[in-house]
Amino acid sequence: MTILVVTGTGTEIGKTVVTAAVAAAARGRSVAVLKPAQTGLLPGEHGDAAEVARLAGEVTAVELARYPDPLAPATAARRAGLPPLGPREVADAALKLATDHDLVLVEGAGGLLVRFDAVGGTLADAALMMGAPVLVVAPAGLGTLNSTALTTEALRARRLECAGVVIGSWPAEPGLDARCNLVDLPEVAGAPLLGAVPQGAGRLAPAAFREAAPSWLAPPLGGSWGPAQG
Repeated sequence: MTILVVTGTGTEIGKTVVTAAVAAAARGRSVAVLKPAQTGLLPGEHGDAAEVARLAGEVTAVELARYPDPLAPATAARRAGLPPLGPREVADAALKLATDHDLVLVEGAGGLLVRFDAVGGTLADAALMMGAPVLVVAPAGLGTLNSTALTTEALRARRLECAGVVIGSWPAEPGLDARCNLVDLPEVAGAPLLGAVPQGAGRLAPAAFREAAPSWLAPPLGGSWGPAQG
């Protein structure tokens, strides 16, 4: 795959760290990370694309738009009096990056159907324009089965390919719910479980992060992880 879209079942579940892990595991390949809309930060502050570059190393980091309020991109753009970002602009930017990179990772804001613009354009629309598969980042514990099923059902309804699911923050001492979800997540998603990134992985030193990242991801994402490692 040349372009991989990374979405989540919600906010603050580890999309950026998972994106960085996928980038770090793509050893020997040129990687670009595209953050279409960064919300909740002022100009000059450290954003998600920059964080992926910090953790993963040599990647091309691109951010298309930034809005100061920590809201959905369409709402944040409206409140800031700034132009919104449409799916076509996202797709065009990713396709351009794909001409000279082996892998382009497009990290969304929030979930799959968060609005980018006033006419309801979403990350799903951009993925469809690109013909790109979508990687879903999900939490480990209670509630994740429902939110993951809803997200993957939305993908199927739009005839988008779900590349798989990655758990964005795997606890050091997983409870019964998290351990059972290793089995149940791929069943409800109708897609493979492709990794589990440890809780707090983003706090590792970059060199340690890059060394460990392949152990958190399954072979289709360039790693060695298997569900038994949970």
